[in-house]
Amino acid sequence: MSRRVGLDRAAVVKAAVELVDESRGELSLGDVARRLGVRTPSLYNHVGGLDDLRRELALLGMRELTGVILRAAAGRAGIDALSAVAHAYRDWARARPGLYMATQRAPGAGDEELNAAALEVVNVLAAIFEPLGFSGDDAIHAIRGFRSLLHGFVALEAAGGFGIPLDLDTSFQRAVQAYVRGLVA
Repeated sequence: MSRRVGLDRAAVVKAAVELVDESRGELSLGDVARRLGVRTPSLYNHVGGLDDLRRELALLGMRELTGVILRAAAGRAGIDALSAVAHAYRDWARARPGLYMATQRAPGAGDEELNAAALEVVNVLAAIFEPLGFSGDDAIHAIRGFRSLLHGFVALEAAGGFGIPLDLDTSFQRAVQAYVRGLVA
C-alpha cells in the first residue's frame, strides 16, 4: 500500500467514525488504515495514535449530540421538550452506535476542548430542565438520572436485552414519561 494523496486528519477521523458505527464501537488503527488504503504507520502523520483518535470521536460525538438535543428541544418547553429530547437521543444513538459509545466516557481533567464539549451537552440539558424548577446541583442530579435512563434503555436495546415481544417504542415512551412525571411531582 502506498501513501494516499489527500489523506489528512479529517479523513482519518471520518474513516474511524464509519468503522465504529459499523462495528458498534470497535476500533483499531489497522482497520482504519485498511479502510483508507494505507499502512498503519501512515496514520501517525495525522493522529497521535488510538487514544487521540478515540478523543476525536468523543469530541465529534458530543458536538453532534448537542446539536441533536438543541434541534429536538427547539420550540418546546418542559415535559414536551424532555420527551422530544429523549426520543431524539435514542434515535441518534441507534443511528450512530459507535459514535454514541465514544461519548460515554467523561473527559480527562487536562483536555479543555473535550471538557467544553461535554459541558455544552450538560448546559443545554440544564436549560431544558430549568423551566421545570431545576437548577444548580438539583439540575445535575436530574440530568444524571435522565441520561442514565436513556443510556440504559439504548444499551439494553442495542445488546438485544429486551427479549419479550412487546413494542419497545411504547416501553421507551412509558419509561420517559414515568421519569419526567416523577421529577415534577
